[in-house]
Amino acid sequence: MGIYVLSREIDTKDFEVFYKRFCEYKEFLDSARPTAVNLSWALRRMEKVAVKAGREEGKSVAAVKEILRLEAQNIREEDIRVCRRIGENGLALVKPGDGILTHCNAGQLATIKYGTATAPIYLGQERGYGFRVYADETRPLLQGARLTAYELHSAGVDVTLLCDNMSASVMAKGLVNAVFVGCDRVAANGDTANKIGTSVVAAVAKHYGVPLYVCAPTSTIDLETPTGAQIRIEERPGEEVTQMWYREPMAPEGIKVYNPAFDVTDHDLIEGIVTEYGVARAPYTESLQKMKQDALSATSGGGNE
Repeated sequence: MGIYVLSREIDTKDFEVFYKRFCEYKEFLDSARPTAVNLSWALRRMEKVAVKAGREEGKSVAAVKEILRLEAQNIREEDIRVCRRIGENGLALVKPGDGILTHCNAGQLATIKYGTATAPIYLGQERGYGFRVYADETRPLLQGARLTAYELHSAGVDVTLLCDNMSASVMAKGLVNAVFVGCDRVAANGDTANKIGTSVVAAVAKHYGVPLYVCAPTSTIDLETPTGAQIRIEERPGEEVTQMWYREPMAPEGIKVYNPAFDVTDHDLIEGIVTEYGVARAPYTESLQKMKQDALSATSGGGNE
């Protein structure tokens, strides 16, 4: 929707002039989140319909803008359906009364409705499953505390907020039966990039025998990236760690700070990758290829994704 809103500001009747400015806006938005592949996917999709309408079909710039609006709406509606299907597939992996741990925010505030990692939780809530959810606060920006805990609590879910370094404690006590996390990119071998700290949770879950599931649409699968080692990791200002949430800085002045926004979880730590077309399992080089093919076939056949 962002690229559509920006396109409305382009004041010209010449499509090529419009398209040049459109591409500048597209590159600007794409640069905001280099680790994530889904943003690039949606922007490319919007560009494709603009080029088809304006250059190939000769439609007016006004008509192209309306087509962009409709495509943004299509993406929105598809996202709702995809997230619900991810939720159904994830719900089949747990049972009523289970304890579920999640990290960062992959919920309604990050998508349109249901979220990805939270979709099984919301569907379980609708059906009276009585899940006990543990939400990591997710330092340093506290997306788990400010977003996930907020939205789940508002929905009436039994949610408990944890500091990031407490996940081992709840797993050791047997309070967690499964971990659901989202991701920003899935490499061809099943490595996934998600919010910083996810790989720590995955390693701890593996140690305690708790299955970790990554929930993501097939549009997040990037078969052109062989492994997680090739995923570009965004780094953010050190002030987010030393002073953002404090009345005064909590670290020595001038201290060096390493603040990556994401980390890569090795595919060996992942029990399954939950998509709208089912659950991909090892060997991921085969199962992810099939998932992408299923998505392509559905699109070619007039399906949603």
